[in-house]
This record gives sequence, structure tokens and C-alpha cells, in this order.
Amino acid sequence: MITRMKISGFKNLVDVDVRFGPFTCVAGANGVGKSNLFDAIMFLSALAEKPLIEAAMFVRGEGGRAADVRHLFHQIGEDYADKMSFEVEMIIPHKGMDDYGQMAMAGITSLRYAVSLAYRRDNGGGIRGGLELLHEELERIKIRDAGKYFLFQKTTSWLNAAVHGGRRSALYISTEGDGPNRIIRMHQDSGGGKTEKWRRGPGSPFPAAGLPRTVLSSATNAAETPTALLVRREMQSWRLLQLEPSALRKPDDIAAPRKLGPDGSHLPATLYRLAGNIPYSNNINDDNTTGQVYAEVAGRLSELIDDVQQVRIDRDEKRESLTLEVVDHDGTAHPARSLSDGSLRFLALTVLGMDSEEQSLLCLEEPENGIHPERIPAMIQLLQDIATDTDDPIGPDNPLSQVIINTHSPAVVAQIPDDCLVVAELKEYVKGGKRFKGLSLGCLDETWRIKAVEKTRVVSLGKLLSYLNPVESETDTDLSLDAGKKGKARKIRRVIDRDDIKQMMLPFPGAM
Repeated sequence: MITRMKISGFKNLVDVDVRFGPFTCVAGANGVGKSNLFDAIMFLSALAEKPLIEAAMFVRGEGGRAADVRHLFHQIGEDYADKMSFEVEMIIPHKGMDDYGQMAMAGITSLRYAVSLAYRRDNGGGIRGGLELLHEELERIKIRDAGKYFLFQKTTSWLNAAVHGGRRSALYISTEGDGPNRIIRMHQDSGGGKTEKWRRGPGSPFPAAGLPRTVLSSATNAAETPTALLVRREMQSWRLLQLEPSALRKPDDIAAPRKLGPDGSHLPATLYRLAGNIPYSNNINDDNTTGQVYAEVAGRLSELIDDVQQVRIDRDEKRESLTLEVVDHDGTAHPARSLSDGSLRFLALTVLGMDSEEQSLLCLEEPENGIHPERIPAMIQLLQDIATDTDDPIGPDNPLSQVIINTHSPAVVAQIPDDCLVVAELKEYVKGGKRFKGLSLGCLDETWRIKAVEKTRVVSLGKLLSYLNPVESETDTDLSLDAGKKGKARKIRRVIDRDDIKQMMLPFPGAM
């Protein structure tokens, strides 16, 4: 779970500092850089498991995947930033498995990870260039300081269940020296086990200049580096969902993967597993479990669609396929291929929220796509329910899960809890004598976000009202003129031009 991110030198993100709660909505117009924030999160996730160059290629470019790693750096005209840096504060699960199936226990669950990268030209004349690791650090956030670092609303019972650990190593990864002699060191620790005597060794030194990947990505051993390993596991689990209707509509082979893909593929197989139909599933394989899971999914979908009696998976032995079906109150079964885009996206998120194996950070762009405006509150409530409930302790029924969405829809913003909203805008900066526009993030007054020590931009009430309810301008009036018959201009009354509608629109009298 990410609680704070600092990003500089990545795309149009310069000196960006943003705090996250369990559920966060980043709202703003198209083109301000909301997606770049998601790209930064996914780049960090890729750095935790891939070589530097592969992680860079994993990030979206302007026309798809990035073709040149240089384009990940902030650009002003023809000039690029010398480096890009990331700092992320997070809460991680206390336990997990290493690459060899051994149990790892974190020495502490509140940590800060920082990494800086520079562009390096290929000596061999390659056109892509490369990345050089300048700095990497993983350190604890002291338990007694958790209250001032994790500012979102929470109960003491939730905080105590999520943030805990012994007084062990302060540093798990450190960088020593400067220039070509820089050394990045992975320090040993024995994690949170009570029976094993604690030790902290100097760890293995790595020459930074020649490293093809981050040191964190090499943490695979539960015995020597359990805390770093679990940070790596946490970062690897961060997901960006880009649900595609074509993928959601496809039936699955019986032998298909039982995990929902980032595009929504394998939805039938995933639900089939959750319902307890797979012998090696963690669920109890009986009719009660199966019926309960399908009933829960159907109940949730009925919040979006009125005519839902049952959701089920049809297993066709002859074709060896699994097909998701929605049954209406007349008993008619509708396969996934006949469902609307919005219904399929809602179903996929419902299933994902029920999957205990997928409880981590979920990023989702424009959740309103395909959803009728009247049903947007149901989608927002679903996403909030996926996120951890900070009123209750962390446990099997309340995992450490997090949801971050972005949107440009006023209908979505109107439904977001005020302390969950982050407003994105383009702001003009001056650096090194050069002017440029970069992403600026703000929050609403009288929310927990303004408690931060650093200066936080507060979004004015007037700015928010103009976003929720744009004031009609002369240009808007001109747009309501259209060419009629024989080329004569005629006035067209739009819906918003009706007096009875205008009287119901914001801003209300006395709202300012």
C-alpha cells in the first residue's frame, strides 16, 4: 500500500509529492499528466523484478510502448533532465513467500524506498541508450512515527494491525560513495521471526555503475533479506487494469489460467476458481460455497443492472470451455458476449475484489467508461469496498488493499469522498531559467491531506464548482447556433439551456 510518492524528472512530473489513502481519485482534464502518475507507479513495479532497460520498455510511450528510454525523462524543448528520482513510502504485508517457497517475515512493515536513475548512452552505438543506477535506499519508518507519516483517517486497531515490527535494522539497502566508486549494499536482516536470533551483517556490495537492475530486484532469500524481499513482493503486486471488452467477453478453456489478466482476460476461469470448482482451489469444494460466491456476484451486479437473478459459469465438457452467464428473472441466460461494456467491467472488478490472491494496489483509469451516469455511484462504492476499511483491523476479511483511480468526469468527482480527491492541473514552473508546464496536484480544504508538513496546494471552492458545473460562456452560446435549412442560422435549445434545468444546476444561490 503506497502512502506517499515523490517523483521528479519522469515525463511531466517534476517535484511531484502526493499522498494516498486506501482509496484515491485523481481528477483532471485530459492531457495534464494523470496517466503519467500511473506510469511512474508501474515503472517502479517493473524495476522490482526486471532489468532496468526492460522496465523502461514496459512503460507506455506516446504511441504505445516507449521506443527510447530517453523519453521517460522530463523534457523541455530539446533538452532532457539529467536524472529521474522516485521515493515511495509504503505499508507492506507482514508475511510472504520467497522464490524458493520459504516463509519470509518482515522486520518492520512501514518503509521508505528511494531510487534514482540517469540516462546512459550505449557505448556500442545503440539507438535506445540505457539507464544507470545512481542511488538506491530502503529504510524503515519508525513505528512511533507512523501517525505523522500515514495521515489518512484510521482507527488505532487498524494502524496497529497494519504497521508493526521490531526495533531492528534502520537500513536494508544503502548507497555509499560518489561517482564511479558508488557502492549499493544489501544489508542482511532476520526479519520478524521471534525464534531466530537477530543479526545485521554488512551485506553484499554491488558496484552501482555496472548494475543491470536494482538491488531490490535481487532480494529473493527469506533467510537473509526477508524485509527487502517483501517490499519487492509488494511492488511486484501493483497492477494497472486496462479492461478491454473483447477480452472480457471471451470464454476460457478449461485449462486456462485462473487469474484475471490486466485486460480482463480469464474472467470466467477466475470466477470458476473463486466459486470452489477447482480441486486445488483454496475454497471448499461444495455446493454451498459455489452458490454463495455466485449469489454475492449476482447481488453486486444487481446494483448496476435491475434484471439480474443469477451469475454463473457454464462448463461445456464437449467444447472444454467455461462461459460466464447472467440469468435474468425470466430465466433467460445471457452469455458474456451479449453484455454491455460497463456491465463486464463491473463484473471484473467485483470478481477481483473477492479474490484474496489479488489484494494489493489496483490502478484504474476512467472507471466511468460504459457506465450510465445514474449508476456511477454503484461503481464508486464497489471500488471503495475493494480498498481496505481503516475502521477495522487488517485480517482475512479486510486485507491491506488499495485502489487509485483517475478520471476527468464531473459525475465521478461529485460522488468521491472529499478527502479521497486529488485534483490534477498543469502548472507553469521555472527551473534553470527555463519555463515549462508540469503536473500539479492539489486537495480540498478541511481534509486530512492539508495536515502534511510540506506545502500542499488547496483547490478553491470556485475552481471545484467550475469543474463540476462549467459556467456557460459566450463560446457555449455560439455553439448552440446551427445552420438550418437554406443556410440560415437558427438557435438550438440544448438541454442545459432549459430554464427548469438551469435552476437545478450548481452553483446554488448562497453556495459561495
